[in-house]
Amino acid sequence: MYELAIGAIIAALIFDFVNGFNDAANSVATVIGTRVLKPIHAVLLSAIANFAGPFIFGVAVAMTISKGIINPDDVTIYMILGGLSAAITWGAVCTHFGLPISNSHSLIGGLIGAGIAGVGIENLILDGLTKTLTGIIVSPLGGMAIGFLFAGIIITVFASKPPQKVNYSFGKLQLISSAWFALTHGANDGQKVMGIIVLILFSEGLITDVTDVPVWVILAAASAIALGTFFGGYKVIKTLGMKIARLRPYQGFAAETGGGIVLAIFAFLGIPASTTHAITGSIMGAGAVRRRRAVRWGVGKRIVFAWLITIPGAAAIAYVVTMIIQYFVQ
Repeated sequence: MYELAIGAIIAALIFDFVNGFNDAANSVATVIGTRVLKPIHAVLLSAIANFAGPFIFGVAVAMTISKGIINPDDVTIYMILGGLSAAITWGAVCTHFGLPISNSHSLIGGLIGAGIAGVGIENLILDGLTKTLTGIIVSPLGGMAIGFLFAGIIITVFASKPPQKVNYSFGKLQLISSAWFALTHGANDGQKVMGIIVLILFSEGLITDVTDVPVWVILAAASAIALGTFFGGYKVIKTLGMKIARLRPYQGFAAETGGGIVLAIFAFLGIPASTTHAITGSIMGAGAVRRRRAVRWGVGKRIVFAWLITIPGAAAIAYVVTMIIQYFVQ
């Protein structure tokens, strides 16, 4: 039976890698879009910061995943495999088409679908789902508001300064803000896979307490998301950094700082937030501070459509896969 646990852990780390490939690229989209760093240098910076994030911000989000959606006592290894399969499939397909969907929501959808197949919809934990839905709604709106506010403050304070000098200064500051955003991304998204691995270990009797996250789990999850960030995601970087809005360095700084604040707060509160939601909202807010037409709202609508179908789409796949697995093993 331990072979299944090992396979499930490998699947979880593959998902973490895919998440880094697709989602963690968001943390460097603006620093590339403003042409402060070349893609390879920006992605390397993001990978290092993503690795460090889970070690700095604790494991509150991991706890929400491991015990806040489905009762750990009801979880089976087959449900976890079904949920992960759905999340990986959905994330890979959307990455192929360059859609910066939320892999976090793919995972949540996968867990929901697998939970419904395994124990029924009535046994899902309402509080945990409410927490997650709060993150879905608040993260883009919060990112947009803070990005708009920060960019507005910068324009006001530096109105009398030469634009070239302002852009140069904030171009340098973007090195800090992009690292900050990547750090908070690792803190939030890296923890989700930790929660899944803890569930796997608990369901197989390898640990007795879901609140106890082994150090090797933190290290493995942090490494997987960092490697995924380093090796991929240029399609999504291009969509976020250049297609949503043409950003100046001060706007990139405002977007990254604002999005990072949202993710840091959610990490401390244990709310599974979406990096994609936070950074896209921040980019739109910072991009619209001078004029609304600077933002390509049509691209935003396409991204929103992908978000709206992610949870139900991943849940449907997970439900079918879990039912098939259970049919053949029972």
